[in-house]
Amino acid sequence: MFRYLISSLFLIIVVMSCGQTPDRTPAAVTKPEPPPGPDPRPVILAFGDSLTAGHGVGQAESYPSKLQKELDLRGFKYRVINSGVSGDTTSGGLSRIDAALNFQPKVVILELGGNDGLRGTPLREVRQNLAAMIEKCQSAGATVLLAGMTLPLNLGPDYIRDFESLFTGLAKEYKTQLIPFFLEGVAAQADLNLDDGIHPTGGGYAIIARTVMRHLEPLLTR
Repeated sequence: MFRYLISSLFLIIVVMSCGQTPDRTPAAVTKPEPPPGPDPRPVILAFGDSLTAGHGVGQAESYPSKLQKELDLRGFKYRVINSGVSGDTTSGGLSRIDAALNFQPKVVILELGGNDGLRGTPLREVRQNLAAMIEKCQSAGATVLLAGMTLPLNLGPDYIRDFESLFTGLAKEYKTQLIPFFLEGVAAQADLNLDDGIHPTGGGYAIIARTVMRHLEPLLTR
């Protein structure tokens, strides 16, 4: 009797199993998203030293990053590339400008010369280097926005005067737009600069970005 019950139970299980239709619904497949295509927006190249690189603050706090936000808010379809190198001089910039121009920028914001001035570099050399970079940018089809700078008073009034006029003279000769003083509203403001008194805080860079935007906007198209 016991064997009969076991055999009957086994037969029922087999019959029930044969009557079931296996689930042949294919599992949902998540297709990988295609890689992003190249960014079609024209490039604005921020080319300079530590003031462009954002020394002492996070990348998001640098002026090129804040400038990108200004452009986006105002509906300008441009892409800002930060090509700042801390400690760079005009001779260093001249040595790397060709590589930077591979980005094919529409506009180059040229912010260099401050470190040359602090080192007392002969102004003729500074001017030659800046002029060569402007010529390279213009030959590559880029519009140049030149950032003017000044120096601490301890470097002497004559050197400072000639240093400042160097930028205005270049802008006039090469017909470039000029930011008269890149650190306008930020220089010598303790709450807008780091403890070194030279490099801006995030708040300082926000002011710089707005200053740059004021001179940059006439060069852009929507």
